[in-house]
Amino acid sequence: MKSFLEIVEEIKSIISAEFSGKKIFDKDVADTLGVSQMNFATMKKRNKIPFGELLDFCATKSISINWMLYGQSPESLIDATNKFFMVKYFSDINASAGGGADSDIEDAQEIEIPHAFAMMLGGEKELKHIEAINVTGDSMEPTFSYSDIVFINRSKTDLQRGGIFTIRTEAGLFIKRVVRRIDGKIDIISDNEVYSTQTLDPGEIEVIGRVVSRFGEVD
Repeated sequence: MKSFLEIVEEIKSIISAEFSGKKIFDKDVADTLGVSQMNFATMKKRNKIPFGELLDFCATKSISINWMLYGQSPESLIDATNKFFMVKYFSDINASAGGGADSDIEDAQEIEIPHAFAMMLGGEKELKHIEAINVTGDSMEPTFSYSDIVFINRSKTDLQRGGIFTIRTEAGLFIKRVVRRIDGKIDIISDNEVYSTQTLDPGEIEVIGRVVSRFGEVD
């Protein structure tokens, strides 16, 4: 897969005609993708590709996402790129990146994701473990924001290596960065530095699954 910087350069080349020969800056790419400059800078630093926004950009420009990410020609991927998959989406469930949130209504609908994004989620074999829910709150900004749709792999609940997980505590359902400490306790960390780290005993949290990707708001 291409790096974040390589993809940015591809986008600059694609939109260059819109700028009449003027130099294109990172802020222009951020605006094109609909990403704030702060989030863009964070993604650049972490080599974190904004898959949801990139899929929207490619759809708008009629560009193959496989070409954008892997340099693969559309002709070699006709069958694959025309294939879509369905993922369960619990539109009534909100996992909080702030105060606790949840819902008693768990009616799942299905959202359609393209082949390329399914591969990013781990491939077809992993999709049976994938569910999507909403984000609310701001404690995980700039990583996640209001109205993001996050994809959770419910088979991945091991906290040994840490990462971002959906967890349930007595306060509700949360999306947080979770780290197991040497003493066995669990640090619940917010990416927004305004929020302090919370430490809980393992028995005080239920790990729902690892957050493996995100989309922007689904209409």
